[in-house]
Parts: sequence; structure tokens; C-alpha cells
Amino acid sequence: MSLTRREGLRLAGAAATSVALPALAKAENWPARPIKAMIPFSAGSTVDVVGRIVLDQISAQIGQAIVVENRGGAGGTIGAAMVAKAEPDGYTILVNASAHSAAPAVYPNLSYDTARDFSAVSNFGSVPQVVAISSQKDIRTLKELVTRAKSGSISYASAGSGSTTHWAAERLRVSAGFNAVHVPFRGVEGLTEVVAGRVDFMCPGISAVLGFIRGRQIFALAVSTPKRSRALPDVPTTIEEGYPDSDYNFWMGMLVPSKTPRDIVDRLYRESQKALGHPGVLEKFAPQGIEPMPMTPKEFDALIVKEIAENKALMKATGMKVN
Repeated sequence: MSLTRREGLRLAGAAATSVALPALAKAENWPARPIKAMIPFSAGSTVDVVGRIVLDQISAQIGQAIVVENRGGAGGTIGAAMVAKAEPDGYTILVNASAHSAAPAVYPNLSYDTARDFSAVSNFGSVPQVVAISSQKDIRTLKELVTRAKSGSISYASAGSGSTTHWAAERLRVSAGFNAVHVPFRGVEGLTEVVAGRVDFMCPGISAVLGFIRGRQIFALAVSTPKRSRALPDVPTTIEEGYPDSDYNFWMGMLVPSKTPRDIVDRLYRESQKALGHPGVLEKFAPQGIEPMPMTPKEFDALIVKEIAENKALMKATGMKVN
């Protein structure tokens, strides 16, 4: 049987429409079943706590269960790889942190592309890192710390090589142009050494150090975020102190596989924004010291691309060693 050109075009158009309709139907009916949320860090970690606060509220809003799976290891890349390979149907999401954009610098042979294999959805906020020094020291400003570092030997603690505290300190060190001895510890042990004055400074998250500041054991010289922290309004930012590109955002947020239908991405974004403004969520965020970091999915994608380049450049410039 032969077809006219017009009949051929009509049949081709119908075929294309029939292929598109199931995807459209899926987006319109989403969510029709429970959603799996991958958190690529251990239960009880900051990312896990914050992620569950937001996800619980989103679950209540959409009337569908969100089942959290913790799959830690390799700086969050094991869990992220599983999401990158998941069906892009809106039923698998990733809650990650700034470790996501650091991964390409730390692990150059990843099985996925950090930028291209994910679509950013919503930034939940950032936790300021605090440039913390023992109150026993006679240093009271960041500039005094930098001057001391340039005139002699100075050390800084971290929660381990490649940790947030390591990245934050290195960004400050490179921007301010001083050398320092890196002393890595396991977890918060380094903060104890700073309190005792055996290590000069550290850049821990605000929730870990706030009690020490209020107890006057630690003096806060600056915060790493571009804007001042609401929890420490009198403490300047590292940029305010005159060190450009010294800021470090420890953000947390939601991503999905890159081919997830745009309608679902937009719905997740709207539900996330609604959850982030909920009084119950804001109340639970307060002890974590989380600062708002509002941005659209497009802006969030752009931030990740920018950070990937910056982290690779910092790794190359400093020769940072990670475990």
C-alpha cells in the first residue's frame, strides 16, 4: 500500500504524539506512588537531618510517602551514582550537599558527570563555617590572624582531609595568601584541640561551634558565607574582612536525574519552596544555623557548574590531598 506525502506526515505526527503522551501522563499523575530519596551520607549527619526535615514536610504536602535511603561513602559519590543511573521519572531524588560539586576535583574518575547527569531542583540553604580560634589566644580579628600567619608558623584543624572544614580553610588561606599547617582529625576532635589552643584555628559549621562561642571558649573571627549569619550578626564575613573569593557555601539541596520531566522538576521546586517557608521547618532549622539560599533550579544548576570549576582550580593551585 502506498501513502501520499500528506498521509505519511499525519501518521508520523500521530506516532510522535503517542510516544510523548505516556511521559506527559506520568508527569500529570505524579506522584502516584512513594518516592525514594537518596541521602549519600550517614544517618544523623547534617545533610541527613536537614534533608529529612524538608522531605517530611514535602511528603505531607503531596500526600505521598518519601522513603529515605542512606548510602554513605566516598564523599557522597556512591549514593549519587545510583541516582544518576535511576529512571528519570520523578520517583528517585537526591539530597546532597556542596560535596556534590567538590566530587569531580576529589574523584576525577567518577562514573557519572556531576553537572550533566543531574538537574538541580531546590537549594535548602547553607550552613556558615566559622573561622574559630581559642579565646585563650590574643587574636580578635581575622586580619590579626592573617598577619600572625604571615609572620610565623600557624596551624589549622579540619574534620578530615577533603571535608567541608578543609575546603573552607583552604579557600580562606589562598585568598589571604598565607601558609599554614593542616592538621586533620576525625570529626569534631579538631575543635577540642582548638579550644585547648594546641591548634590555632578551624572552620567548623556554626551548629558545632555555637555552644563554645556562647561559653566564651571560642572566639569567632568571621563566617564563610557571603552574608552575615543571623545566629552571629556581629561577626563579619571573610569577604567583609577584605579577602575576595574566600567565601565557602556548605549548601544542601535536592537534585534529580537529568532527564526527569520538566513538569515534575517544577512541581518539586514549588513544593520545596513551600516546605522551606513552613513554620515547623523554620523552627527545626534554627538549631542547625541554616541560612536561606533562595535560587531557581536554573540558578542552582549554574552554581554547581561554577563550584566544580572553582574546586578543580583550588585543588590544582594548592595541591590539596584528600583521603
